[in-house]
Amino acid sequence: MIKKIRDRQVKMFETSVEDLVRKDHPYRKLLTIINFSKFCKPLKSLLVEGRGCPGYNIESGFTALVLQWKEDLSDRELERFLQENNAAKLFCGFSLLEKTPDHSYFCVLRKKIGTEKLAKMFNKLGDSLREKGLVSNVFTFIDASKMISKMALWSERDKALKTGVEKFNNEVVKKFASDNQARFGCKGKNKFWFGYKRHVAACMKKGFITKVAITPANITDAKGLKHVCPEGGLIYADKAYCDKPAQDSIKKKNCISKAILKNHMKDKDFKRDAKIAKLRMPYEHIFSKMDKKVRYKGVAKTQFQGFMQAMVFNFKKLISIDSIPVFT
Repeated sequence: MIKKIRDRQVKMFETSVEDLVRKDHPYRKLLTIINFSKFCKPLKSLLVEGRGCPGYNIESGFTALVLQWKEDLSDRELERFLQENNAAKLFCGFSLLEKTPDHSYFCVLRKKIGTEKLAKMFNKLGDSLREKGLVSNVFTFIDASKMISKMALWSERDKALKTGVEKFNNEVVKKFASDNQARFGCKGKNKFWFGYKRHVAACMKKGFITKVAITPANITDAKGLKHVCPEGGLIYADKAYCDKPAQDSIKKKNCISKAILKNHMKDKDFKRDAKIAKLRMPYEHIFSKMDKKVRYKGVAKTQFQGFMQAMVFNFKKLISIDSIPVFT
């Protein structure tokens, strides 16, 4: 009996994490599509240490952040996920018995990477998708969605009232809100929120996100277009982009506008706009796949969130279409 127990213990220590994850697991598929060692090359010079977390491989750290946004996890949830999930260990390059990072490591890692480096990595992924013929600028879907920083601002409003402020608007809120870069946004006449706005451009060939930009919520869709407008091609957009600021941005980028016109416009063609709406419809789901809650404070950190969510969206798309390797 004792011998059997010892044999089992020996086998347990001999077992690798590779043996415990099924061959068709999505994480395995993504590892065959993206060579993260090559993808993380711009980060190789970073040395990241958190409390009790000395010197983890930067590739393992970044792939852990990918899992965080893929599975919608907090830092503490990600710490536990890596401890308990064998597929996560395999994806991040940890052995079965290796100690994985604690939650403090991920906060330090995000600060070390920063928005600028992450932007370069996102663009690098887009260039690779373009080289493989998965992305082009011929037809581009463009839209924007809300990102909510805080659901209620009653305490901030009370502070403002005590100082004699009569109207609690965007000019006032920046003085009292903990996130002084967030603003009130409005869609329609009565849909208000406090936070930011996510502007997205997606190639209509396969549905990959090619550009993403975060602005305060009071920046209109039309004014935000300049941050995500591609060079050349047809722009398929809704009524928010038929205004002059959007049309000027489209012309500057040598694009052709396929924006739906407002009903009162004299050139309104209902049949044409119905066709545009039908062509746009399959790509509206992009926003439903992304968390609308803002995790951080400030435009720069929220832009980091936007890049990570867009990148993970593209990774999921690569898995779903059973893509050829784009980084080898």
